[in-house]
This record gives sequence, structure tokens and C-alpha cells, in this order.
Amino acid sequence: MASTPKRPVTALCLHPALDVTYHVDRLIPEQKSRADAARHDPGGNGINIGRAMKRMNIEAHTFCVIAGAVGQIVKDLLEQQLNHVVYEEVSGETRINTAIIEVETRTQYQVIGGGTDIPQTQLESVVENFLKVSDAGYGIITGSFQPNVPKTLYADLVNRINEQGGRAVVDSHGEVLRHAIAAKPFLIKPNKYELETLLHVRLRSLEAIAHTARQIQRGGVEHVCVSLSSDGALLVSPDNSYYAKALDVPVNTTVGAGDSMVAGLVAGFGLAEDPQEALRHAIACGAGTVMHPGTELFTGHELEDFRKRVKITTLDI
Repeated sequence: MASTPKRPVTALCLHPALDVTYHVDRLIPEQKSRADAARHDPGGNGINIGRAMKRMNIEAHTFCVIAGAVGQIVKDLLEQQLNHVVYEEVSGETRINTAIIEVETRTQYQVIGGGTDIPQTQLESVVENFLKVSDAGYGIITGSFQPNVPKTLYADLVNRINEQGGRAVVDSHGEVLRHAIAAKPFLIKPNKYELETLLHVRLRSLEAIAHTARQIQRGGVEHVCVSLSSDGALLVSPDNSYYAKALDVPVNTTVGAGDSMVAGLVAGFGLAEDPQEALRHAIACGAGTVMHPGTELFTGHELEDFRKRVKITTLDI
């Protein structure tokens, strides 16, 4: 991309990980399953978003918490993958997340590590630095956090970003997302399952999903994007609602696709201030990511063609 967003872009990643991906022919209970390949990638939603921004030539700052020897491996892997990164180093050990791809059945298994707590003083330090750099820009708050962190943290951050004149972007789920919605962020991006779980409903059609997202939007969230896996995504904005099918590309793994979509949404809004362009960027970024192994993301040269292929349908909901 030749253009630069008019507002600064900042991502917070309190709970990064080392992502290890194995491809095995078949998992056999109580037997060893040998992997023909293994990948080691830096992980964590906010880190993936920062990596995606660099792939799009968008300047972004990433703030993350790391610990121990595994944290050092993550830092080494990120050396060339983030534009501007600030590490808050704590005691303990950065978590390891494992994905196993069963080749015969194309089934994906994921095991998420627990990680380590972050002391209150260091939590305050990384949060204050994140808010200072976010200023009136896009403050992206995403992913899980340590068990000792209050579930209202993201809502508190949304309030403070709003007070600064910024645009808070939240990608989370459950009680954390519920609190954040009440604080009225600029954008949220749940997937269909997360939306159903949040509201305790079954959403059986695209129209039902759009109407539910519209209710949330009318409650104060400016834009609600719902990712629909292989069915694409819809975006409900103040002026209208829009749907785009997923592009027909070979799928290697879906890990990181949601983070790429968040990055695409922010890039689209930042560059064009247009919901349809934001959705177009999101679908393109997601398509590019699912083609790659492990938590490898799209490459910049893939995106222009993908964006041209995205078809947007106006839903009038």
C-alpha cells in the first residue's frame, strides 16, 4: 500500500505465545505420531495484527508482555516481523500454543498454553505506554490475557481511548467482550460462534446474524464485523450492512486468519474511511493467511489481486 492511515495504529498483546505447528498423517491414541514438518512462529492476536500491518506497509506499534527463555525465542522470531515493538518483560515463562494438523482428515487440533501472571505495576506500565502512543488513533485490544488481569480491563481501555478521541478496536469473546461492548468501541469482530455464545442464541441465517449485529451497533458500537469462517464475513455500520463471501483459495490452516481480518478492517478504515473498503481488505487478508502453513500470514503482493476479487453485497439491514 502506498498510502498511510491518517491515524496512528497501535496493538496491545498481553499474552503472546510461541506457536508450534505439526503436520501428522494421523493421530493414533496412545501411540507416537510422527510429524513430517514443524513450524515455530511468534503468536498472540496482537502480535499477528502487528505482523499483518507490516505486510501491508502500514506503520504500527505493538506492545506485548513476554517472559523467560520462550519469550526470548519469540523476540528473536519477531526481529524482522514488526515495525515498532515494546516488550514488557516479566518473570515466569511465555506460553507455548500447539496446533496439530491431521493430514488424512484435514482436522485441526489446538492446545493453548497457560502462560504466566503479570504483576500489577507492570500491567499498568504496558497499558499506560500503549495508551500514550495510541493517542487519537486506532487502539487495537485483542486476545486473551493472564488470569490475574480483571475482566473489565478491555472496557476500561475502550473508555480511555474514547476519552483521548481515538478509535478502540476489540476482538475478544465472552464476559470480556460483553464489558467492552458496554464501553462502546469503534469496532468489534466476533465470529459467529462467539456472537451466539455472547447472546445465548442460535443464528441460523445471514439475515439473523445481521439483525443481531445491528442491535449491538445501535447500542453504541459503531461497526460490528462478524466473521463466518468459510462463508466470509458481514459488516454492520451506521449507514448499512454489507456481506462478502470468502474467496475460493486453498486452505492450509485457519490459524491467524481472524487476526489478519482485524488488521485488514483497520487498514481499510484507516486508508479509506469506508465500510465496504474495510470489509474488502478484511476478506483479502483472511484469504491470504489461510493459504499459508502454521501462523504464517499473507504476503503483501497477494493482497491487491485478492481485493479485486472480493464481491460486496449490500444487505439493507
